[in-house]
Amino acid sequence: MDDAFAPLAGVRVVEMSHMIMGPSCGMFLGFLGAEVIKVEPPEGDKTRALTGMGRPFFPLFNRGKKSVQLDLKSDAGRAALDRLLATADIFVENFRDAALGRMGADPQDLRARFPRLILASHKGFLSGPYENRTALDEVVQMMTGLAYMTGPTGRPLRVGSSANDIMGGLFGALSVVAALRERDATGQGRSIRIGLFENCLLLVAQHMVQFELEGRSPPPMPERDFSWPVYDIFDTADGEQVFVGAVSESQWVTLCTYLGLTGLLADPGLQIRMDQINARARTIPVFAAAIRLRGREALVADLERIGLPFSPISKPADMYDDPHVMRPGGLATSTLWTGETFRAPALPFEVDGTMLTGGGDVDDVGAHSAEVLAELGMTGDEIAVAMGKAA
Repeated sequence: MDDAFAPLAGVRVVEMSHMIMGPSCGMFLGFLGAEVIKVEPPEGDKTRALTGMGRPFFPLFNRGKKSVQLDLKSDAGRAALDRLLATADIFVENFRDAALGRMGADPQDLRARFPRLILASHKGFLSGPYENRTALDEVVQMMTGLAYMTGPTGRPLRVGSSANDIMGGLFGALSVVAALRERDATGQGRSIRIGLFENCLLLVAQHMVQFELEGRSPPPMPERDFSWPVYDIFDTADGEQVFVGAVSESQWVTLCTYLGLTGLLADPGLQIRMDQINARARTIPVFAAAIRLRGREALVADLERIGLPFSPISKPADMYDDPHVMRPGGLATSTLWTGETFRAPALPFEVDGTMLTGGGDVDDVGAHSAEVLAELGMTGDEIAVAMGKAA
């Protein structure tokens, strides 16, 4: 693409957040061209030190940001933050309001002093009875019924990624972009609050509305009533698993023909979709036996050729060998302050036929402090004190 798609170029974001929800919002804005300045305490964002499943949180969601180190327990640090916010278009945060006040970033005070500033506050809950509760992705999944819908009866199960945190950050970015457009006309910023609970509520809305319209709660997904004739995971001859779907009469005919199941094709009780759905108890074992005779590689190639929905059962790590993921532009390589590198996806859309590679490196704590704070007119000694270092 000749012209880079960076619609937020020239927009300055100051981000004070940790873990995933707030950082993902800043990351999305950065991928769209904004300058994102991440304010960290002298010891650095605690997310940097996570291990195990938490280890990728900081590198992944803080790509391409500038790190500015400020001691917000000190007058000098809070004064520096104030000068920085005076130059910002957007302030992204995910702390409790009381904690923000102690750090010199009380939302109501900022709203009064910086009327053009757009505040994007990522919280556990929107205003209401729960607004002061502590929330985690797992907590809101349990509260809203998403965990109930994901696991079998009696075994609620969170979904296998930080889906709510990431989607909450996406709603933060979406609302910020809308507020920027409004500010172009009015000159006034907005205070935006994004709720993790409400985000999860939207994810279960389809199940809520089924109850609203039909008067019954749907069973968990592992026990759901199927709306399709074939929509299942099958074993293959080489001990692998493949998901196969046939969701229409024509796809039923295609799958039966491919597997040589002439008896199902000729059965007068299996000629329309509802009859095929109602007969799943006797037909799925027939499909399973036929698919078990085929190896995964040949089966997958055949299903793609005949146009049926299918998928091998993959692990996330398998994506590094997936030809679609690994095509040019599918992943961006980032370098950590330690010298380590990793590959990760960017935004899931194309602009004029080209994906936004996104990415960006992840620098050490305070790597951009001198650069950014000097631009505000601060001297070297003032910068050192604001960072929590001896002048």
